[in-house]
Amino acid sequence: MSYEALMEKLGFAGSEKLEKILKYVMDEEEAKVASALPGTIDEISAKVGIEKERVRDILEGLFKKGVVFPRDFKNREYFRFARDIIQLHDSTLASKHVKDPELARFWKEFLEYEGYKRMGELLSLSGVKIWRVIPAYNAIKDLPDVLPHENMKEIMKAQQKIAVVPCSCRNLSMLIREPCKHTDEKTWHCIQVGRGAEYVIAKDAGIELSHEAALALIDEIERDGLVHTWPNTSKMVDPRITVNCNCCPDCCEFFLSSRAAKVDIGSIIEKSRYEAFVEIDKCTGCQTCVERCPFDAIELFKPEGSKKFKARVIPEKCFGCGVCVVGCERSAIRLKAVRPPEFIPP
Repeated sequence: MSYEALMEKLGFAGSEKLEKILKYVMDEEEAKVASALPGTIDEISAKVGIEKERVRDILEGLFKKGVVFPRDFKNREYFRFARDIIQLHDSTLASKHVKDPELARFWKEFLEYEGYKRMGELLSLSGVKIWRVIPAYNAIKDLPDVLPHENMKEIMKAQQKIAVVPCSCRNLSMLIREPCKHTDEKTWHCIQVGRGAEYVIAKDAGIELSHEAALALIDEIERDGLVHTWPNTSKMVDPRITVNCNCCPDCCEFFLSSRAAKVDIGSIIEKSRYEAFVEIDKCTGCQTCVERCPFDAIELFKPEGSKKFKARVIPEKCFGCGVCVVGCERSAIRLKAVRPPEFIPP
């Protein structure tokens, strides 16, 4: 009954694929304790009839595995189970210690069978775009009137604590031997901030970063062609803001969920205030921007009277991520603000 209760909490009651994951990361005793959460160690001990120190050991083990979460990372007395399937996915896979192909295979089977589709449907139907694209710093650094909360380096400078872990999505791809086409993930790219950083440091999932190291990592992320995403708010620091995802179209939950659910990714994540524009005279038609664009928003065409193909942006598809700008050696493409500052929610 414990596994069934946990699947119901996650919104996937009766899922045989999810049950495989839960049974792989928890034995029956651990599942019994996890299903009794939330609560203090004393409360859970009384509820499940297991000696207090044994409950403590079980919860510590599940915390290290990414299954349960303490309220206080230093004084770990009160715990809760993962709040949703995305958090369970990310916390069980985004760790330097997770190198288990079997766990990754179980997750992949579940996600492809039902997980991605359900996540895409739920995110799209909610009508709330929780995440927003942040334009590449190196695509906007010389532009006027860039807001602090759309400048990735200013966002990093504002953080009190920063850490980095392997990306859960790309770690899964790597473990099942379908590696990311954009980065080999030898350098980790999932940036944790605030409580998120405290969490991964406490469970030894990643490493703490200095501000200088975080700023250098931003440059590397942009060279690799990954898309910065951030909660869809003008807040740069908030207890609820815990992660800066840096996404790719072949591994990322946002992209794969939207495809599986057959919904526009624009119904799941919000665009930046920017849009890409091509300077035709500078463009050589090399196709680099076409290949780098994660949103399929750039195509080649032959201008009237020209012998060469040139790039052009499809405005409705452009998310203003700046990946194309960073990759253009001819500086033939640039970002321009096309939406007002109030486009970004408070």
